[in-house]
Amino acid sequence: MLATMIRASLSPFQFILILFLFFVSTTVYAAQPATAVGGLLDLRAEHFESSVELNGQWKFYWNKLLSPKAAANSDNPELVDFPFLWHGNFLNGEELPSFGYATYTLTILLPESSPPLSLGIPDMYSAYRLYLNNQVVAENGKVGTSKEDFIPYWQTHTVNIPENVDTIHLTLQIANFEHSKAGISNDIVIGKADSMALRTFQFAAIDLLLTGCLLMSGLYFLGLFIMGNRDKAILMFALYSIVFSYRIIGVGDYTLHSVLPGISWYITIRLEYMSLFAGIGIFALYTNYLYPEASSHRLPRIVYTLCFLFAFASLTLPPYYFTQLINPFLLLMAFCLIYVPYIYTRAYLKKLPGSVYALMSAIAVLIVFGISLLYYWGIAPKLQLLNFLSYVAFFFLQSLVLSHRVSFQLKKARLEAEQGLISKTEFLSTMSHEIRTPLNSVIGMSHLLLKNNPRKDQIEHLDVMLFSANNLLSIVNDILDYSKIEAGKVSFEQIEMNAAAIVRNIVTSLQASAQDKGIELTLHSDPNLPYKLIGDPTRLSQVITNLVHNAIKFTEVGKVQVSLYIVEENENSVTLKFQVKDSGIGISKEKHKLIFERFTQADSSTSRGFGGTGLGLAITKKILELQNSTLELVSEEGKGSEFYFTQTFGKSTLKETELKKGFLPEESYKPLNGINILLVEDNKMNVLVAQSFLQRWGATIDVAVNGLEALHKLNKEKHHLILMDLHMPIMDGYEATIRLRQQGVHIPIIALTANLPNEIDEKLKEVGINNVVVKPFLPDELYRTILHHVS
Repeated sequence: MLATMIRASLSPFQFILILFLFFVSTTVYAAQPATAVGGLLDLRAEHFESSVELNGQWKFYWNKLLSPKAAANSDNPELVDFPFLWHGNFLNGEELPSFGYATYTLTILLPESSPPLSLGIPDMYSAYRLYLNNQVVAENGKVGTSKEDFIPYWQTHTVNIPENVDTIHLTLQIANFEHSKAGISNDIVIGKADSMALRTFQFAAIDLLLTGCLLMSGLYFLGLFIMGNRDKAILMFALYSIVFSYRIIGVGDYTLHSVLPGISWYITIRLEYMSLFAGIGIFALYTNYLYPEASSHRLPRIVYTLCFLFAFASLTLPPYYFTQLINPFLLLMAFCLIYVPYIYTRAYLKKLPGSVYALMSAIAVLIVFGISLLYYWGIAPKLQLLNFLSYVAFFFLQSLVLSHRVSFQLKKARLEAEQGLISKTEFLSTMSHEIRTPLNSVIGMSHLLLKNNPRKDQIEHLDVMLFSANNLLSIVNDILDYSKIEAGKVSFEQIEMNAAAIVRNIVTSLQASAQDKGIELTLHSDPNLPYKLIGDPTRLSQVITNLVHNAIKFTEVGKVQVSLYIVEENENSVTLKFQVKDSGIGISKEKHKLIFERFTQADSSTSRGFGGTGLGLAITKKILELQNSTLELVSEEGKGSEFYFTQTFGKSTLKETELKKGFLPEESYKPLNGINILLVEDNKMNVLVAQSFLQRWGATIDVAVNGLEALHKLNKEKHHLILMDLHMPIMDGYEATIRLRQQGVHIPIIALTANLPNEIDEKLKEVGINNVVVKPFLPDELYRTILHHVS
């Protein structure tokens, strides 16, 4: 009950911190093992259920490297509390320097019968040699009485104690002529041999596992940054993970020194300090880049500048000097331990992406550095497992922060791309409408003038104008087509069609273009081709037209041959090969792929010499790919080109009888005589064009300039048909049609629009529009559509 009340009154962070401190205090003060007195440690009553620290009073001989026999015969030793760092301590009233050498001795009494035992030997400052009963059992580097015969090295060791031994005499020689610290700061422990070996393997395994995780994490995020996501927070976290991975394997138990024995101490000592100094600086940068909205720009700049100055010092100064920087640097670390959770808390309050994981990771990093500082100051043991779990939690949570950040950015980029695509589509649709509207007038008036018996010179001028207008219309259609393909808005019909007739009609319609250039255009069609197939005649016609038109355009001399063959056939489907071969300019092999790119031709001079946008082949290729077909090319420069593709179509189950072609009466007969049409259009030029054609065909025309006026002008008894523009001021064609249908008007309504039918097809059906004619319209198309609804 009391625990529940206490927990309820504390924040989660305070509760975890109290539990951590309680755990440390119970670990430190739960048991008080035997300690050495006067250089003697009595462990005869010890059962070695856990390892025992060989602490207490050791005999100490300053400026002497004594052998075990010499130490045993030496008089007047000093007694020091082991582990003992001699630098800064006083002996006989004099302060001991960092540089020097000394001997420590201890006698241990063991039980008469005990399990196999081992000694755990830590690293020391900065070289040592250990004797056990007159035998050298462990050493690091080379101890000496001067800098010239001294070699520093750090590595932990485990030493087995001979069996059936009840007394141990330890003689420890230590020398230091490089580091600012001197002596030994960590405990030598004794324990069961199997437990000590297991402990060594566990610590090494944890170090290697954690190093591997950090290194792979760092490389992963570094690759993520290099391959495209130029987020500096990701780069800083990658560098921090890589730098800090050295702290795991190259510090503490010095697992790296066991993996690479003999590695230079002078390199590793610099890496040890530099990885600490630079790691904190990189993490300060990472925090700043991660949540710039929550951090002060000045404080992180001061922190990482100081850190990099410390790191620079560790690369350039002698070890004696840069190793003294650790204490002032701990103050900087303490500031970071307060500042980083503060930033994460502000980010959480601002509801920034991933801030909840960042705040949780701050708790983990507090535990990590708390353990490190308590161990460094000798207040608490190493707590390796808790340290490992805290590291894993910290880096895992930080990875979640970055993953959340990346996914947030990707989602934002996707939304922006979608919005951009919508804006582009709307822009193209608007521009299409704005371009098609004047084109309707140009093309319509050209047709009208051609029907009014112009002079021969006028016919030539009108043909040029009509050709140019149709060419501009083709460019607009190509751009809109490619835009729809990119947006995934292309749908394919599956209706009955005659593939051979489609190809034949295309060849016939383009004969004039071929003859104008003096080249031959031929068709070879398989006579066994079934008449009716199931497919999309519009898209097939578009593909074949593009290929044949291109072949004619790029052929100056020779011929263009269009072929259609059956490749494979069964009861339900037939696979056809469509081939367009020319004797034109050809395409070099290195540019075969290039010509299928949008707005691209084989050479920049091609567009100047032959014209075009370079979209035709790109559209053709995309249309075929969306129907599981591939456009292939065989060509050499100067030897012509061959484009071909194969496509599978379903067979029609209907009877194979040819459809009768629709008969259109001659215009001179005035077939629309007696037909009253309400034309709803706001553009005066479009009104003029439509009115001219309709009156030419015998119709009577009433004009309304917007939908609201159309509602007032419509006479159900008089009007037989409504031609309705969709985009008008005051009231558009959609709204006008909805109101007409609500009023019970069933007169056919034909939309006149610059939009493409498949863009508005669903909406036309919803409002009740019967048909659509796309502006700029061909007179025959408008004529045929009107006749269909009034005849």
